[in-house]
Amino acid sequence: MPDTDLTTYADLHADAVAALSRWTATSPAAAANRDRTLALLADGPVAMSRTHRAGHVTASALVLDPDGRVLLCLHGKIRRWVQLGGHCEPGDRTLVAAALREATEESGIAGLTVEPEPIDVDIHQVACQGGSFHYDVRYAVLAPAGAVEQVSAESEALGWFPPDRLPEPLAHATAQLVPPALAVLARHAAH
Repeated sequence: MPDTDLTTYADLHADAVAALSRWTATSPAAAANRDRTLALLADGPVAMSRTHRAGHVTASALVLDPDGRVLLCLHGKIRRWVQLGGHCEPGDRTLVAAALREATEESGIAGLTVEPEPIDVDIHQVACQGGSFHYDVRYAVLAPAGAVEQVSAESEALGWFPPDRLPEPLAHATAQLVPPALAVLARHAAH
């Protein structure tokens, strides 16, 4: 559905600029992608909307359970295993909220908690608007013990995988989320 009122993205845009401006990247590639994303955000709130042909900011989540298993979905369109996530919506006020909303919608799991700082930023080409780019800001999301996933309309399957045995075919740049997400899980387990 096309976005008609881009002022609905003003708060989300301001949050994205602030979050990425203060974020200490987890890798040199993530730092370069953060800087490219901040350059895109200079276009204003339109950079949050899928109508922005030059590219748009998306939010995704690598969901982990307390045992360190990773929840991935077999994406219905690209036919690859990928972390949960997607387009920002006009009602999203923060990137963290967008990532949590996407993770909850796509997993069917209640009680998810999101780490407030990103773990990665990735830029990849997509078919939106006849060809565009996702500037994907990625978060670690922790599932409660015993969480049971429910397949949504956006995926063909969901599965929990040990981090050293991820499924194939795996989407580009999904595996790079595992080390920083496991570091988040370790920090939470230490507290």
